[in-house]
Amino acid sequence: MTDQTPIDTIVFDIGNVLVHWDAIAAYEERLGSRAAVQAFFDRIDFAARNLRGDAGETFAEVSAGIDDPDDAALLAEYPALYARTIARPIEGTWALMERLRARGHAIHGITNWSAETWPVGVETHPRLARCFGTVVVSGQERVIKPDARIFAILCTRAGVAPERCLFVDDSAANVAGARAAGMAAHHFTTPEALEADLVARGLL
Repeated sequence: MTDQTPIDTIVFDIGNVLVHWDAIAAYEERLGSRAAVQAFFDRIDFAARNLRGDAGETFAEVSAGIDDPDDAALLAEYPALYARTIARPIEGTWALMERLRARGHAIHGITNWSAETWPVGVETHPRLARCFGTVVVSGQERVIKPDARIFAILCTRAGVAPERCLFVDDSAANVAGARAAGMAAHHFTTPEALEADLVARGLL
């Protein structure tokens, strides 16, 4: 960003920015406790397998190779249980988005999200289908943040230069990736901290 190139576009991540994501909630009822779900996740390296889902594989594919067939079958059920993981919106961020839109700023999204579970997200939170000018879903593109290519995809489709964008994400690695791609970026922690940054930047 330079003084000659003002920011007029805000690009939002979704999980843990606009919608709380709690993967443990998918299996808590089935396994009886959060500790039991965490033990299951540790056994199968859920974080790595979930990232493969974000990169375009189905959960049937990512469950292949798990030694315990019961664990493999349980992970394959994840899409059917997915709505439980995203039950709660982060209303403070939604309110900021609408204030930004009212100021005339363009609003877009980039999310690391499985193509298989994205329709569940939209069904659970219908606002996701209409709140973005352009939304890039990693599982559909088969490329994940912080890869520079996903930021380039957004800029091309939205017709915006990266230096005109402020990217908002709860992941420090993704924030660094956006900055490397030429965007300004905010590491999201709370709606209140985001609001303060938006005000300081003159966007609100």
